[in-house]
Amino acid sequence: MKPLGIISGTVFLHGKGIFAGLREETVETKFGRALVFCSAEVAFIPRHGKDPDRHILPHLINHQANLQALKELGVREVLGVNSTGSLKRRLKPGMLVVPDDYIMPSAGPTVVSEKAIHITPVLNTEVRRKWLEAARDCAIEVLDCGIYWQTAGPRLETRAEIAMMARFADLVGMTMAGEAIIAQELELPYASLCSVDNYAHGLEERELTMNQILRHVQRNTKAIFRILTRYCERSVLSGATD
Repeated sequence: MKPLGIISGTVFLHGKGIFAGLREETVETKFGRALVFCSAEVAFIPRHGKDPDRHILPHLINHQANLQALKELGVREVLGVNSTGSLKRRLKPGMLVVPDDYIMPSAGPTVVSEKAIHITPVLNTEVRRKWLEAARDCAIEVLDCGIYWQTAGPRLETRAEIAMMARFADLVGMTMAGEAIIAQELELPYASLCSVDNYAHGLEERELTMNQILRHVQRNTKAIFRILTRYCERSVLSGATD
């Protein structure tokens, strides 16, 4: 059975279960080098690298190499786990969302260079459904909709920028749309589970800091790990009956 591709932060590197005993591989692609942790069941890419002291900033992530590596490893679909800020007061830190669309005002990454490939950007319906079913099996509440707005980073957004974004979107982040675009260009089914880790700048009076964001990232880790594990279990069962 083909493995599942997973792209997340470094938080799962020291996990158990599906993240235990992974072998580290460096995959050379035509777009550059990608670091992948592999087993028979999963191919996991830590999008920011494995060294917290040499964090790959969002605007420097090589999405093309990461997704091409997963394609070359033969993954059946790609699961993104993304940290986000909330653009709406009703979306509180600690909540989980499976977005159904995204906005990326900048041009974004692409693998297209020699011939025209026109995609109609979408998040894969089937992968979204599987995320939601895995969460339901775990009795963990996950919202089944939301528009993700991607900024370039690495800075956070101004109050004025957040006020504008909040008119059109629900979540703000720096990575998911880029991954979704490249995955679709490479014909890899992709959808994301987003962790709401903070209110975006301006939604609260107190100053937003990275320490606040990281605290909520840690709080959501256990729930996300359970959902991912269940997704993989369901995938194995599905593969056995195909």
